[in-house]
Amino acid sequence: MREVVTPPGLPPVVLEDGVGLGPGAPERTDDPPLPRRCYAASRVVMQDAYAGADRGADVAPWIDWDATLAQRAHLDALGFGVAEAMDTAQRFELGWGVARELIERTAALAPANGFVAGASADHVGAAASLEDLADAVAWQVDFIAARGGVPIVLPQLWLVERRADEDAFVRFYARVAARSEAPFLVHWLGEAFVPAMAAYFPGRSARRVLDELPDRVLGINLSLLDAEFETELRAAIAPRRQVVFTGDDWNFAELIAGEPGVAPSGAREIGGAPVEVGPFSHALLGVLDAIAAPASAALADLGRGDRVGYRARMEPCEALGRALFEAPTAHYKAGLAFVAWLAGRQSNPMLPLRRDEQRSVEHCLRVASLASRAGALPDATRAADRLRAFLAARGAS
Repeated sequence: MREVVTPPGLPPVVLEDGVGLGPGAPERTDDPPLPRRCYAASRVVMQDAYAGADRGADVAPWIDWDATLAQRAHLDALGFGVAEAMDTAQRFELGWGVARELIERTAALAPANGFVAGASADHVGAAASLEDLADAVAWQVDFIAARGGVPIVLPQLWLVERRADEDAFVRFYARVAARSEAPFLVHWLGEAFVPAMAAYFPGRSARRVLDELPDRVLGINLSLLDAEFETELRAAIAPRRQVVFTGDDWNFAELIAGEPGVAPSGAREIGGAPVEVGPFSHALLGVLDAIAAPASAALADLGRGDRVGYRARMEPCEALGRALFEAPTAHYKAGLAFVAWLAGRQSNPMLPLRRDEQRSVEHCLRVASLASRAGALPDATRAADRLRAFLAARGAS
């Protein structure tokens, strides 16, 4: 099916049925596992009635838990693990109360492809010292591991605000390792997502953390939008079987594909299963929330050795990712919710704190067009109807 939406004064948007699968999609029970370990960072879905709620109201009572968990089940059915309680779920805004419930509910789903979850210190008040901060993070590391998840230590603004130097950063992660039982991943979130993160991991601190804690730090998730740096770091830590998970929502296609014809050099157990180490990145990406179905098909091509088919499917997904994550990059979550709504995976495009309103009508129309080209909208007629309703609500029709 092909639909055309023509907003007044704006270019028409052409929508076509894609490969996207909605809730209740069959699991990939007869398919081999995806060739890379891929975690999709997912969002919080709001009840329809939240549209009339006070903007300053507590978010928790307005969460649509059925829809929120259905999204995670959708990702799992397509071969992806879930990345829970991360920036995509507005962790830095919603705090530990919502994060804890997300972690516990996702754990109860027992996703076949596992889950990682963000460990921070937001269950306590302001830390008095670096040691107190590390101890609080270590508690969450073990909380997540006890529920079957892989902990990933989130970046700590506390360190930036106090202008911690290279040695202090290394001391912080070393203490987290010493005070926790479970091994963990490290998350490096770049300034494109949070401007204050420009000062994160000063000097060689990131390399030193990886170099000095090879048994406790499983690897690193790089959300820096810097493919060259990621490739260099990946090669440097591979001999110790530490894994790079790309968080580059702009350049993920080539980073995941890696070098053709080069065999993996080893594997590291993460989440109870081996993760191969080689000249390629695995993935922990917010964009996977929007492109799960076409990306799953692309990765299946890669697993069969069909790199041409992989690129043909993944390149339009990457074009969508570049639009979703364009500056101001922190507003990307609005686009993810918008695509999920157009695809029929939720009944509204709202985000907690109404962050869905941070993108313009023009941006949303461009996202809709690119989502269609990527194959992320399974039903063009439904998507067109919803796009027209969106335009009417925004006063553009």
